[in-house]
Amino acid sequence: MLRTAVIAVGALLLLPLFLAGQGMADRAKAPDDARAYILWPSNGTVITGGKFWVRMGLQNMGIAPAGISHADTGHHHLLIDTELTNPDEPIPNDKQHLHFGAGQTEARLELPPGTHTLQMVLGDADHIPHNPPVMSEKVTITVR
Repeated sequence: MLRTAVIAVGALLLLPLFLAGQGMADRAKAPDDARAYILWPSNGTVITGGKFWVRMGLQNMGIAPAGISHADTGHHHLLIDTELTNPDEPIPNDKQHLHFGAGQTEARLELPPGTHTLQMVLGDADHIPHNPPVMSEKVTITVR
């Protein structure tokens, strides 16, 4: 009886490690030469009024809407004033993590005055970053 309990407790302790490994295996593979970038605005741009277009680009991969799973495809996510915290989980959907699940490559934004960072991350059909993550360099802008 005691041996069964010890085995059961051990299995429960190892379960999170097993599940974490499973998440890693489920991430869509990205080509080694895939590249994401922000076309506009460029690093250091000063924007007057707060409203502007952001244009996102992708090289050596394709765009597919959220929910559509094809090899070497995904859709854009824009991180505003934040970091990608866990590439093994879906990208959150909030004011700092904008989803472009219809396959959009540009969007009109409005940000308050101040300094802001923008970074594009490609997500798979389920909004999970590829392995390795396909993401742009961070762009820092100033809104006046």
